[in-house]
Amino acid sequence: MTTPVLDIHKILKKLPHRYPFLLVDRVIEFEKNVRIKALKNVTINEPFFGGHFPARPVMPGVLMLEALAQTAALLSFESSGVEPGEDTVVYFVGIDGARFKRPVEPGDQLVLEASLDRAKGGIYKYKTRATVDGETACEAELMCTMRKVT
Repeated sequence: MTTPVLDIHKILKKLPHRYPFLLVDRVIEFEKNVRIKALKNVTINEPFFGGHFPARPVMPGVLMLEALAQTAALLSFESSGVEPGEDTVVYFVGIDGARFKRPVEPGDQLVLEASLDRAKGGIYKYKTRATVDGETACEAELMCTMRKVT
């Protein structure tokens, strides 16, 4: 097994999200200012499965996008050397070309990948993809910005 670049304890220090909204379990690859690869283990205990859908549980696409955004935020925080506090967050500012290619079900391991496409004027654009067993589940271009909040 590969030693994680960021384990859950380090992720909790980097992202403000908490259960049930923290959607990244581990970072397994990282290249500063270039790319990141992370994991989300999808279990039947996820709170959304009770209603989406009771007869055939499927992870909502919007939550796959959120998991990709959290992965991109980790790339930003790790690359910039910024130690986020409670006053720093990464906000979505746009989503382009979102496509959903396969359902994600309990027991799947979602591999989350984000690569920095460009950074200009405080706006970061990422190419992102989520896969299960090498098969694309979701892909999108995400735009985010890092802001101090008071």
